[in-house]
Amino acid sequence: MEKPVVIAQNLTKKFGTTTALRGVSLTVNRGEAVAIMGPSGSGKTTLLHCLAGIITPDAGEVRLLSVGGSLQASGSILSQMSDAQRSLLRLERFGFVFQQGLLIPELTALENTALPLMLGGFSRRDAEIRAGEWLTALGLAGLENNRTGQLSGGQAQRVAIARAQVTAPDVVFADEPTGALDSTTSEDVMTILRDTTLNRDGALIVVTHDEGVAARCHRILRLRDGALVNTEFVSSVSNGGS
Repeated sequence: MEKPVVIAQNLTKKFGTTTALRGVSLTVNRGEAVAIMGPSGSGKTTLLHCLAGIITPDAGEVRLLSVGGSLQASGSILSQMSDAQRSLLRLERFGFVFQQGLLIPELTALENTALPLMLGGFSRRDAEIRAGEWLTALGLAGLENNRTGQLSGGQAQRVAIARAQVTAPDVVFADEPTGALDSTTSEDVMTILRDTTLNRDGALIVVTHDEGVAARCHRILRLRDGALVNTEFVSSVSNGGS
């Protein structure tokens, strides 16, 4: 049974005279991993940013559904929310993993992971307990006090994944999460990112140029010149599996 969590309808976005999105519609379900692919300039990152409420489309709408699959209120339409409401949404219900991780270099792995919880009102003690549990689960026990410069690329991305998952978000957005990694580390990181999201019945939306990364998702959405031109289903992928 499909359980929609994000529904986008007829998204259009222009930057000056350039049309980045041309009437894109899609639905993403809980327990589903979706890859967004296309050549440079096809609108992949713009689509991701619209879905995550980072930017507002010129036309169309993005709706975020509750656990039961219904709109909680008109505020669940992202374009109708204030900047402050969208920021809170990104803190509490969305997680993010980027190509370079975007960890704060002055903070330790534990502090980076705990930060979203502390910003959400958790005490430092409770936030660090939960953050430590995530770091241990991702094979980083013993590295909690290491800063970014003391971690390998793969380890830093695991910290970024722990930070994205620590709030138990409904949707995790990943923009080229393996782009700076070698092929073996890339496969490990993508497996961890997918499984930690799907095992919580969350949704994963990944922008990638890597066909191998995309093949580990349930669906591949292909964009060209801002339009959704093809959807491929990957039948071999199972939730939480490899």
